[in-house]
This record gives sequence, C-alpha cells and structure tokens, in this order.
Amino acid sequence: MVRSSSGYRAGTRHLMKKGHRESGKIGLSRVLHGYRVNDKVCITIDSAVHKGMPHRRFQGKVGVIRMKRGRSYLVDVPVGNSTKSVLVRPEHLKSVGG
Repeated sequence: MVRSSSGYRAGTRHLMKKGHRESGKIGLSRVLHGYRVNDKVCITIDSAVHKGMPHRRFQGKVGVIRMKRGRSYLVDVPVGNSTKSVLVRPEHLKSVGG
C-alpha cells in the first residue's frame, strides 16, 4: 500500500497555481508596499517565493497587522471561534480597502 504525502504543501496543486501570464513573476510592488499596524490585509500566497510563506489554510483569509518583525508582519487571522497569529512576509500580503 502506498501512502500519500502529508507535507507542508500537500494538496496545493490548484490552490497555489498562478495563471500563465503570472507564472514565475515576483510582485515587486507587493514587496515594497509598507504596511502599518491595524491595516487590514488579505493573505494571498505567492508560490514563487518560498520564504515567509504561510500555511495553505490561511490562503484568501483577511486579517489585521499587529506588528512588524524584521521583514515580516505578524497578522491576526480569525479562524472559526479563535484568532490565530501568523508570521507572513509582504510578498504574500495584499492590502484590503476600507
């Protein structure tokens, strides 16, 4: 019997897939964007950048920035009845209007 993989990125073939125009590109404007505390951000995983990549369960979730830690940001994300703190680099964040 062959067991399927249960690694960190298991089951992400379609979840982290980019379109044919975006494949391989790294969004420079996302890297250079400065976020502030209490800004609302959407976690959108960029599969071209492996550093600071959050877990796939946070893909598409909206959270609030609590602090900056080095180059990364600590983001509070509501998951069910609790709130999780996720350390994410700016390549995987998008600002949410409002």
